[in-house]
Amino acid sequence: MNADGSRITSVRNGRVVEARKLTQRKHRERQGRFPAEGLQILAMAVERMQEDAAAVRPREVFYCEELFTGKTASRLLRDLVGAGADPVHVAPHVLDTLSSREASQGLAATFDISALEAPLDELSGSTSSEPDLVLILDRLQDPGNLGTLIRTADAVGARAVVLLEPCVDPFDPKTVRGTMGSLFSIPFARISDVEELWSWLDRRGIRPVGADATEGNTAWDAEALSGSIALVLGNEARGVSPDLRARLTDYVALPMVGKAESLNVSIAGGVLMYEWLRVNRPSVRDSGRPASLCE
Repeated sequence: MNADGSRITSVRNGRVVEARKLTQRKHRERQGRFPAEGLQILAMAVERMQEDAAAVRPREVFYCEELFTGKTASRLLRDLVGAGADPVHVAPHVLDTLSSREASQGLAATFDISALEAPLDELSGSTSSEPDLVLILDRLQDPGNLGTLIRTADAVGARAVVLLEPCVDPFDPKTVRGTMGSLFSIPFARISDVEELWSWLDRRGIRPVGADATEGNTAWDAEALSGSIALVLGNEARGVSPDLRARLTDYVALPMVGKAESLNVSIAGGVLMYEWLRVNRPSVRDSGRPASLCE
């Protein structure tokens, strides 16, 4: 599909080297793009592009047809190129250097960062009369946790995810992989000004609720999750920060019956988000899809 019909066979090719650098945050910021691979992730990117062409902008797609195992990869390649991605034909061993998977599926793409991020005030609003959930992540540091939480927020139909800086990069390859494509689906913003967050929530009538084992009532014994809320999850090591606690009046907790002393933030957040869904959208039992438990 290259315009000149050529295929890159050297791992030292300039385009390949620059793409490989995107595993590092400083290079993602310098180049303004991030890498993504895996057919499911790329399929979600394409689906979002078809809904809103400005929401996702592919920059280039490295491909090796010898590694395609079905029709999906060919279709995704056409869709990405049709959306403006520059096709880069590479040999199998070259694509392997761009992939973190045990077995490459024949495609690796890069996407524009600025298209996915939005200022807080530009996050999309609710289109229904039902309560909204906003997920507030307080200076998380683990890319796997962030990826899982974004994916779960998407699964429960959350309105947005807000990341308080300093936070792990949402475009870290481990985070992108953990979202399984939900990074392309759910609006998110990164902010450092806590007062800006409170003002934004106040204007939209969204009540902040902190997750804290020592402060809150057990989630299903409390009314804190009822209505439109912003669920605040704290840093993995320190919990909810003092500057957020100063404005929080509602908390929820999860019971600990066994000997474990704590829960991983992505597990706790997932349980609380689904409890919010159960409380506020009971009709989902009839209309929602059963959850898939694969990777």
